[in-house]
Amino acid sequence: MSAAVVPPVRPRLAVWKFASCDGCQLTLLNCEDELLAITEAVEVAYFLEATRAEVEGPYDVSLVEGSITTPADLQRIQEVRRVSKRVVTLGACATSGGIQALRNLADVEEWRASVYARPEFVATLDRSTPIAAHVTVDVQLYGCPIDKRQLLEVLAALVQGRAPRLPSYSVCVECKRRGTVCVAVAGGTPCLGPVTRAGCGALCPAFSRGCYGCFGPQDTANTTSLTDRLTFLGMPRRDVQRLLRTYATGAEPFRRESARFDDLAPATGTAIDLVTGTTTGTTTGTATGTATGTATGTATGEGTVRP
Repeated sequence: MSAAVVPPVRPRLAVWKFASCDGCQLTLLNCEDELLAITEAVEVAYFLEATRAEVEGPYDVSLVEGSITTPADLQRIQEVRRVSKRVVTLGACATSGGIQALRNLADVEEWRASVYARPEFVATLDRSTPIAAHVTVDVQLYGCPIDKRQLLEVLAALVQGRAPRLPSYSVCVECKRRGTVCVAVAGGTPCLGPVTRAGCGALCPAFSRGCYGCFGPQDTANTTSLTDRLTFLGMPRRDVQRLLRTYATGAEPFRRESARFDDLAPATGTAIDLVTGTTTGTTTGTATGTATGTATGTATGEGTVRP
């Protein structure tokens, strides 16, 4: 009599949300062609974005989206770490505090009183901080949102018991690989590609837009060299600072470099054409910007840094 075949035990996967927009969780759900293979390889034990079913821990892998912004978050992330063999952080919020880390630069009590009719009912911390500031993290996935291919690579690596293969070089490498003309050199567009971690496939430059840095700083980001070049070429100091204060404003290289421009001194000086390097006029420091860090500068002459 043959023995009964016992199916292999699948690793248990949990997905957790903290302060975030849910975009990184949706990246997992958007793996339409791969979802069946994923559910065959792992048991989705806790994922409220997808199902109400809950299986108690411990969990082999926990995917964590969002930053820590409330006292309750501080307690809950400790519990997540306690019941998880491995913790993988997802996206800019979880890895650097996200756009909401702009609160770290302001008076949170003033903001809370301005936004909410009864601010005393809103419990919040003064700072938005990444998951790694509070617990040990095993793998970090960057981006806003994360890249689907990198997520699948991490899940496959964890199931196979190997280290995931993730890039640490800059977006510029991805531009070269896909044959994208440099938007900074050829078009005079401010771009964070030289200091930003690869992983998006150089999506924004492929559509003639400068990189916004949503994957955060690469391992050896020379932010000072980049910002010095931008100011030398005529970009107002306020606009340079805004360029660094978007998705990964809490990442230390971007935070430290943007702090160099806290005085917001008017950037009056000679404007240089980004393409030819020739002097073309003078600039003033008058500027306006949007929440995404794009900006325009009031200038005389030609060849100023483009918005």
